[in-house]
Amino acid sequence: MASFNKVILVGNLTRDPEIRVTPSGVSICKFGMAVSRNVRTADGGTREETLFIDVDSFGKQAELIGKHMTKGRAILVEGRLRLDQWESSNGEKRNKVLVVLENFQFIGSWVDNDPNMAANTGNGGNVPFAESLTNSSKSASSAAANTVDIDEDIPF
Repeated sequence: MASFNKVILVGNLTRDPEIRVTPSGVSICKFGMAVSRNVRTADGGTREETLFIDVDSFGKQAELIGKHMTKGRAILVEGRLRLDQWESSNGEKRNKVLVVLENFQFIGSWVDNDPNMAANTGNGGNVPFAESLTNSSKSASSAAANTVDIDEDIPF
């Protein structure tokens, strides 16, 4: 039988990301996110239904999320579901389904996160947050060489 374990979610962080580093040097970032949808009720109205989901990320992705994300920020997460099982201190068996992050996309303007980056682009901060990460991770000279002139990209 074939199987497929993939999930794509868009939501907001419910708390600031928690970063840890293993003894072998691997970064682990844990964060929670809220994902909402509108549901039609029996009387014809709508109500919002919200799910709260825990997400684990590893490596460079964990470092980026820990550095640039805070509670309330929007993110798109792509990953797989994992079932964690443990025994509580009183002997009760517990379990929780969470998402193991495989890929992500920051959503929204990066200016909201780091106003110092806006001054470095020279375009008033009208660049998506994900693109700013590419430029901020390079040296200052290579970032300046790769700066995009917004006026050249306009087709009219």
